[in-house]
Amino acid sequence: MTGGDAVLSRVPLGTGPSLADALRAVRDDERPFALAGRWAGSRALVGSEPLVVVEGSDALEAVDQAPVGGAAGAVGGGWFGSFGFGLGAAIEALPPPPPRPCPTPLASLGYYDHVLRQDADGCWWFEALATAAREEALDRRLAVLRERLAAGAGPRPFELGALVPARGAAARHLAAVRACVERIAAGELFQANLCLRLEARFRGSAADAFLAAAARLQPAYGAFLGRPGGSILSFSPELFLRRSGDALLTSPIKGTAPRAADPRTAARQRAALLASAKDAAEHVMIVDLARNDLGRVARYGTVSAAARRVEPHPGLWHLVTDVSGRLREETGDSAVLRAAFPPGSVTGAPKVQALKVIGELEGTQRELYTGAIGYASPAAGLELNVAIRTLETSGQRAWMGCGGGIVADSEPQAELREALAKARPIAAALGTRVDTPEPVQAPAPRRLPSWPRRPDPSRGLLETIAVRAGRPVSVDRHLARLRTSAEAVYGLPLPAGLREELHVRAASGPGARLRVLATPAEHGLETVVELGPAAAAPAAVALEPHALAGGLGAHKWLDRPPQPVAAPTPLLVDLDGSVLEASWANVWVLRDGVLATPPADGRLLAGVTRERLLLAGSIGAIASVEAPVGLAELHDAEAILLTSAVRIAVPAAVGAAWPSSAAFGLAGLIRGTLAAGEHP
Repeated sequence: MTGGDAVLSRVPLGTGPSLADALRAVRDDERPFALAGRWAGSRALVGSEPLVVVEGSDALEAVDQAPVGGAAGAVGGGWFGSFGFGLGAAIEALPPPPPRPCPTPLASLGYYDHVLRQDADGCWWFEALATAAREEALDRRLAVLRERLAAGAGPRPFELGALVPARGAAARHLAAVRACVERIAAGELFQANLCLRLEARFRGSAADAFLAAAARLQPAYGAFLGRPGGSILSFSPELFLRRSGDALLTSPIKGTAPRAADPRTAARQRAALLASAKDAAEHVMIVDLARNDLGRVARYGTVSAAARRVEPHPGLWHLVTDVSGRLREETGDSAVLRAAFPPGSVTGAPKVQALKVIGELEGTQRELYTGAIGYASPAAGLELNVAIRTLETSGQRAWMGCGGGIVADSEPQAELREALAKARPIAAALGTRVDTPEPVQAPAPRRLPSWPRRPDPSRGLLETIAVRAGRPVSVDRHLARLRTSAEAVYGLPLPAGLREELHVRAASGPGARLRVLATPAEHGLETVVELGPAAAAPAAVALEPHALAGGLGAHKWLDRPPQPVAAPTPLLVDLDGSVLEASWANVWVLRDGVLATPPADGRLLAGVTRERLLLAGSIGAIASVEAPVGLAELHDAEAILLTSAVRIAVPAAVGAAWPSSAAFGLAGLIRGTLAAGEHP
């Protein structure tokens, strides 16, 4: 982007503006950002209005740039943005990820040819990577920013609700820690960093929320990124990568203890952290991993690790070690990123195996969290934080991850407490709190076979629609669900005329069901419509529980493992013991005269027949409701039913048991009631 004709330009702006003044001057622009703390040996970097944006795996290659000379400490501009944790799958061969409740770009970088920089002495500079073609535009931009800084702008309100673990996340975390310890004992890996997701509602100015919290927390590598429809507020204490010339540095954090306000108590906590064998084991493994990562791109014999130290951070002590090296000649920033990403301190060792375990045991994909935020500048080099202590927003949704390293002697309840302790100072600085259901208990141990594999989202989406009397049933409901999924997963609309095609195909010949196969392509979403017979509805179904952290998610994936006709139907159960769905149907349980189905909380597919039953509110005298269902409850249920678009309702039972007579009677009642109300 810089080209051979880019020249570093610097104009002093004085010491009057604050970080708040600078960020508020650009907060309404396109893609504003602010980096605050130790970045580039400065106090702050602020910018907006990028010339171009690159997203996805292409961002890995964008960071390679021809160097531009200039004043020491200057940044000028370059690529600023984020690399999400899921980008690791573009570097290593990994299984498909857990469900993504609110997908965001795997990576998002903007090229900014000018920034506002506050140096270490507090002086602000307008810096630019100027070209002849942009000279007049940069002059106008400088004038606009001078005017905004002189005029000043006040704070705007914001409100963040209490941060609460996603449904089942706290109990699932306890079960995941226990499972991880077992896998470590079996020799599968040495350590894995396991996290859980906290969620809240957010309203107001994200930029002002960042400023308020950053003023209290003083993060070493704080960052604010504005993006279409949402924002990122990072209060990270950790440096992931810095390249200046050929000098490489990473400073992994691993090992945490509370830090009380009382100095004497804090000193005892610091001493306990230094004496902790568990924390030392975690730390040594990650330092060795960091040495190995840098060794992939550093000159032979140049990688070294300094003595570990204890750093104070808001409410916490951390163990930190600097690992440094010298970059090999003709090696770019892209190679450095590929060698070290995702950061070892938030993955585990061995890294690739830890990433696989994370994908199996965590219930949701991490999005940006535990990825990296920062810049790649042709004048200043590369500098990225580890995106921990980070709040992400999309619309009014907000979420933040928290977790820790799991080793052989990890204790589940202690790990949950440590994870939540890391989130509490951030929540307090943002004017809210972390709420957890009390007491949080791990589900009773019960070994279940694992679900075969997670679906691959790149394979596409599926919709199955019943056909009766030559007409598709509830076609608009099906298309609404497919449209929502296509936009959420791929950012693509449904092709025009799909509804009409479904009606034509349904009327074209004998058939009991339509299948819509929707796959992403370069030019948009490709759809194929198939008309075929429905498999004969079984008189009853045997259910076989299978464990899958976080379930299959809210979308109907085309990539689902085939099920042999004579085999029991797999029943998905989350690690917290929650019943989610069967492989082809929603689950209903009759208890105390109420027909209940697990809530559509992002872990399961909300079927169209399920929706119709809930909208009806009752079947005969039996109320139909959403409510959590535990695996243990199935054995005592009055009846178990499965519902789907084509088969409508089928009696079911767990294992070798036979469904109750109530299940058969209720299935017939549902089929009759819903068939009477069907419409195209």
